[in-house]
Amino acid sequence: MHQQRESNQREGNFMSQDLFDAGAIALPAADGDPSREPLLAALGERVRTLRSRRGLTRKAAARAAEVSERHFANLEYGTGNASILILQQVAQALNCSLAELLGDVTTRSPEWLLIRELLAGRSEEELQRARLAIGQTLGQAPQKVRSQCVALIGLRGAGKSTLGALLADDLEVPFLELSREIEKVAGCTIREIHDLYGSAAYRRYERRALEETLQSHPQAVIATPGGLVSDVASLNLLLQRCLSVWIQASPEEHLSRVTQQGDLRPMAASPEAMEDLRRILAGRSAFYSKADLTVDTSRQALADSFQQIRASVRAALQLPV
Repeated sequence: MHQQRESNQREGNFMSQDLFDAGAIALPAADGDPSREPLLAALGERVRTLRSRRGLTRKAAARAAEVSERHFANLEYGTGNASILILQQVAQALNCSLAELLGDVTTRSPEWLLIRELLAGRSEEELQRARLAIGQTLGQAPQKVRSQCVALIGLRGAGKSTLGALLADDLEVPFLELSREIEKVAGCTIREIHDLYGSAAYRRYERRALEETLQSHPQAVIATPGGLVSDVASLNLLLQRCLSVWIQASPEEHLSRVTQQGDLRPMAASPEAMEDLRRILAGRSAFYSKADLTVDTSRQALADSFQQIRASVRAALQLPV
């Protein structure tokens, strides 16, 4: 078992900084197949979304879970997992949700359950207001204007590093790439973190690096790794402490820019690279969209993109444009 875990870690959950890896296999859509139970189809779609959001191939996820890739594929397709249907029947008999039956964090106390009930069925806008109100109640209201800390989020190839360096010069604050800060904290490269310790350890180093960076640089422009939004604790911290900007681009632009940077692994490693990228974007876009500002760099010259982000950030920070 120990050797298997080491093998899992060596195989790597690392997807070219957050985009691609070999071995991705496209599955048929879950819709339109009446032979599958809706719960299993929904579970499979959820597993696929979570895997894509974290930038994992099915092969890497299956190895990390210590199950066969075929079993993992069946799970994502919504077949071969009938045992969960029994749990659903038990939950229905007990008049509770599957989450309550399995005992997630929101079932630990009556207050958690009451909060869940209040939030059930609310729109995204209502949930956002509730989240901000809770943060303010807990003393975590953001101090964005005073801190002048700007965090750029988005997938690799959107232009975070290039635009971030230009923006930092314009604001006369330091420019930091969180990937480099992670390596300083860990004492090794990001590749080595993934190979030696796995993706869970990488997320811990990422969160620690973000905390230390925000503490030591209250005024800075920070380019963050594309997968940071996969860790909700890190995303919450970033949204609370920074003026956040989603540097957006089309999937075609992302792939083209990564290739132009000299990274030929995406196309060489996976014939479904574009589909992989679309799936990752689909899994993360809802989290990227929580940013305060969005700058779409698709089909735009660098100078135009910079003027757009400069004007938006300066207005948000109440600085002269």
